[in-house]
Amino acid sequence: MKATLFCANPYAFGILKPLSDELMQGKHQVMWYVPEKHLSTFPFQHEVPYTSLISDIHNFNSDAIFVPGNEIPHYLRGVKVQIFHGLAGEKKGHFRIRHYFDLYLTQGPYFTDRFKALASRYKDFLVTETGWCKLDMLYKDIEKYKTERNNLLKAKGKKHLVLYAPTFSPSLTSAVSLKDQIFNLAKTEDIYLLIKFHDLMNPEIASEYMHEAQKYENVEIVAEKNILNSLKMADVMISDTSSVVYEFIFLNKPVITLNSRSPHIVWNNISEPSQLPTAFVSTINSDDFADKRAKLIEMYHPYNDGLSSHRMIEAVEQFIQNYGVPTKRKLNFFRRYKMVKDFGFKPE
Repeated sequence: MKATLFCANPYAFGILKPLSDELMQGKHQVMWYVPEKHLSTFPFQHEVPYTSLISDIHNFNSDAIFVPGNEIPHYLRGVKVQIFHGLAGEKKGHFRIRHYFDLYLTQGPYFTDRFKALASRYKDFLVTETGWCKLDMLYKDIEKYKTERNNLLKAKGKKHLVLYAPTFSPSLTSAVSLKDQIFNLAKTEDIYLLIKFHDLMNPEIASEYMHEAQKYENVEIVAEKNILNSLKMADVMISDTSSVVYEFIFLNKPVITLNSRSPHIVWNNISEPSQLPTAFVSTINSDDFADKRAKLIEMYHPYNDGLSSHRMIEAVEQFIQNYGVPTKRKLNFFRRYKMVKDFGFKPE
């Protein structure tokens, strides 16, 4: 099988890498599409075949195109596979059908049920539950990162490792309202604080945090694009309406959020920034949400075997066996115009 991994944004790199590894291990032909503007941050340039030209993807003649984003040029050959860029189903647009995709590979029953209902309505795509390829790495080397966490805390003379990972969306982010309280925790509690921003975070906000962090020996701004290592090391996460909350929950660890809009809150969700100190102490001393977390894991992502990439490949192979490889995708004029505007006309 010829598989294209389509990266419109840098967040796709970490999502697609486990899938790329599984494809290459299975002797499939792989090509990454990375826009030129993102090449400077593409970490796998010496590991995988890649291109920044849509014409190269056209000539590659894909059997399948895996997309963690919302769009894919309709004129490219291949099963157009939506694999998602997060797990926050409450975010605007998560269940919006844009008609670019032939196959949706869902993470767990909560998503599967919703998309299957939409598939019955629109009748132009199929849905298969596989788990999420990004999380394959979440369940690997847990003991290694536990040791790294212990060594880091010992070196810094601190007791707890805390991760603050806000979303970037202006209407959902806690980065502005929680700033003072976040740094107050670093000042008053026995913690080492990691701060990890989304790739699309407002650069002015990120710059303010970087400037303030320089005043603290126990605060680190995480530069690494992939957040998984930080997730595996941290004891507690502080966030908001970010899909990364669910990734942390899947490791069965406690979370504190500010004004989360999740429909399935199984963590300490505060409504005011001033409540953070009390919520933090309570969370550290008593994990009151363990049972509810277990139920959420079953609903959102019950696959902890690290084999979701394998299931995704099998699902696409089954689709091709049953329906063949699409050479185009039927779209309305507006969506065809948008793809031409964003990616150019179909290469000759």
